[in-house]
Amino acid sequence: MEKNEIILTTNAFLVEEFEANPENIKPEANLKIVLDLDSLDYIDLVVVIENNFGFKVNPEDFQSIITFQDFYDYVGTRVKQKELV
Repeated sequence: MEKNEIILTTNAFLVEEFEANPENIKPEANLKIVLDLDSLDYIDLVVVIENNFGFKVNPEDFQSIITFQDFYDYVGTRVKQKELV
């Protein structure tokens, strides 16, 4: 899966599942603030990621994810790891 495809897929489900304004989804923007995430929303986000990309998410991985770019990088790394198996 290419980087652009990951970004487009990710943005599409963030807009759909979290009712995010697509104009606010920018690589440098804060994921938690733009999506207005609380602790239950993170659980929903984990489920959506697992369903869309087919890998298990460790909730503690989110501690290092601040921006959308961090999120894209995380998903891209995990997708590549899955493809190598």
